[in-house]
Amino acid sequence: MSDNFENIYNAQMLNNRVCSVSYTLNEKQPVICTFIGDQPLFYFEDEIADEELFDPSELGMLAHEIQTLKEEIAAFETPSFKSSEQTMKNFEEFAENAESFEMNFKLTQAQQTVRLKEIIDTLQESRVNAAYLNTADKHNIKIMMSEQVEKSFYDRRSGTISFYPHMDKVDQILLVARELRRHWQHRQGALINPLMFQPEHALLINRAQEADLAVSVIRTAWELQLAGIRDVWERVENSPMADMARAFAREAFMDFRTINNGTAAAAVFEAWFLSERCRGQDKKIIQAMLADYNGYVFDHEGASKKVSTELLAALGSMPFGKNYLAIHAAIIMDDPIFTEVRDRSNANFLWFIKFEKSFKESEQHLQLDSDLSTHDMAHDVLNQKSQDQNHERTQGADIIQLFEYHTETGAEERAKTLFSRKKSKTGASAEIIDLKRWSGQS
Repeated sequence: MSDNFENIYNAQMLNNRVCSVSYTLNEKQPVICTFIGDQPLFYFEDEIADEELFDPSELGMLAHEIQTLKEEIAAFETPSFKSSEQTMKNFEEFAENAESFEMNFKLTQAQQTVRLKEIIDTLQESRVNAAYLNTADKHNIKIMMSEQVEKSFYDRRSGTISFYPHMDKVDQILLVARELRRHWQHRQGALINPLMFQPEHALLINRAQEADLAVSVIRTAWELQLAGIRDVWERVENSPMADMARAFAREAFMDFRTINNGTAAAAVFEAWFLSERCRGQDKKIIQAMLADYNGYVFDHEGASKKVSTELLAALGSMPFGKNYLAIHAAIIMDDPIFTEVRDRSNANFLWFIKFEKSFKESEQHLQLDSDLSTHDMAHDVLNQKSQDQNHERTQGADIIQLFEYHTETGAEERAKTLFSRKKSKTGASAEIIDLKRWSGQS
């Protein structure tokens, strides 16, 4: 019965199985079971040539990629340094090219005089720069070329605006326009050294001063374009200042009145702060703070903030038209867009400067308090000692009754004895009196 059931079960399993795969080795079965699985497997009995596996066009592409990879590996394996002779040769060729490039801008003294006149005449075509030039003439500011400056520089002590002579003419126009605006800041009381303020306000003042110079350069280029001198505006559009130039042009195209009412200038000012230019300026001013040993003029934070607000209002003044920063000064002082330190390293250094400043102030305060307390104690002791000595000399060391004597037995006799002993002493002597004892509290 069991055998029949087993046979029926095996027969049903065989019928239900889809297929079975087994193998043989040289038409023999070397193992007990050669069953592999119930899934069909496919085998290649003959070896297929490479031509059948790959297309000839693909083989060509593959060979090209292999050759490129070999060249890259060979380049990596070659030493990164070159021989000293080759290095010196490269330096010589670079020096020759640099010299030939500089010769294109090299000007003689007579040519420099002509170039200076051309630059001033060009700036006169801009309304705002014409006003700056008039202000410079009133204060006897001399515009000159000098090889002692890298680009341009306004020296308030000597009253000169210097710029490098061997540069492109358009760049010289923009640099002179920037220094004329810096002189205008000076005359409006807005060119104050940022290091005179508290660290947070110093960063904001330094940013605002640089942003205002960029506003003046953009406006100069725009006004020269309106006067028909388009190469200056093209230079600005193809420079890193292109984002600010687009902000100014957008406002000026929509409404030409934005040039004088300050809206276009405010757009450029905001675009400067929205860019990454803040990081570079913050790094410069923080390095100056770390090297500064003179301290701050506006030590009190409230005074520093008040002066900073007034300086921002003065910074936006123009020769004509509306002040573009006066109505925004209070917002600029508190808005994170203008005050936030975005770079982590700059923020760390700023925190260090603030901590060092507060630490020095606390240390000085403690030293001052200690000196005052020591001085007061010594002063009191010396005064008391001198008063006691004067009193002894004048009064003959008389005893002053501080407490009432009690009329207990013996107290009156002890007092008489004390007075009698006192009369036998000289006027300069004194004895120690136990007040508790003579008051009858012993």
